[in-house]
Amino acid sequence: MSFDNNDRRRNFGRSARPNFDEGRFNREHPDDERNFSSDNRKFAGNERRRNFGDRNFGERSASERSFAERDFNHKFGSNRPRPESVVTAMGDADAAPQVAVGGIKEVTELLTKEPLKVHRILFMHQSGNPKLYELQKLAKRAHVHVQQVDSKILDSYAKPNQGVVALMNEKELLNWMDVREEFFNARETGEPKLIAVATNIEDPRNLGACIRSCLALGVDLFLIPAKGMCGITPSVARTSAGALEKMRVCRPDNLEAAVGELKMAGYQILGLDADTETNLADFKFSDHAVIAVGGEDVGLPPFIKKQCDAVLRIPMKPEAHSYNASVALSLGLYEYARLRIK
Repeated sequence: MSFDNNDRRRNFGRSARPNFDEGRFNREHPDDERNFSSDNRKFAGNERRRNFGDRNFGERSASERSFAERDFNHKFGSNRPRPESVVTAMGDADAAPQVAVGGIKEVTELLTKEPLKVHRILFMHQSGNPKLYELQKLAKRAHVHVQQVDSKILDSYAKPNQGVVALMNEKELLNWMDVREEFFNARETGEPKLIAVATNIEDPRNLGACIRSCLALGVDLFLIPAKGMCGITPSVARTSAGALEKMRVCRPDNLEAAVGELKMAGYQILGLDADTETNLADFKFSDHAVIAVGGEDVGLPPFIKKQCDAVLRIPMKPEAHSYNASVALSLGLYEYARLRIK
């Protein structure tokens, strides 16, 4: 299902700052990754300058550094990196800044002890530093998304950084291996379970709205891919209106494999997409279902679509063209929940 961005512009007066990395990876499979081109890096730098004027990204005010230290200590415990290595990353102008951690030792500790708190790792492009090469291999083993960027982009997030910066999620995500047995057992015992899947969503407001709808409509687990998505940023947390803290969000190492396991366990795998004749209205749902939605402009990815027992179309006037991703997911979840939630 192709979701346009017009709703975002109408609702918020302006579009969110583009995520300069996620939109440029192969959206058909979340495990595909490639280096960030010089043209894309140039775009990111120009976009950042347009949004924030003449700000010197290499320098942070005392209040910003203080905010970053308090915020990181609150979210990530007492074993935090050196204060000078923790800064606030640039994000939406109307939201709290995302926490960024710079430094080889600090990022290594995060990847070793708490990888599910890390959204992605930015490395200096062609640094020639063997320590960074080893750290990148560690990140890939932890299934954390990595990206090569220009040193100026790194400095805009954290300085000093030693050629590496970790961008943090607002909450630690769940490991699929820690929750899978619960859902397999529910299939055996007959306890109803509903799982939602979101892929390729780049707008944090859209992702936050998905999480809010999931909580309201009885979703037991919300799955997101390790790559190809915006992180759990402050904008996501704010848009979720408190739902993020209550909703269980899981990031499998391999989303395709996780969905395949659920299918083998007997879950009904359903996708929401415009390119189908099967109507969502009055569709017969199983008590154990997975409902998946794609991104704003690319729709449901093939690696999900090929596993679907049914792909469902939401009724829509032709002149509307498409639904926003979070709206589409909300409608799909509502149709499932309307006879189950009183």
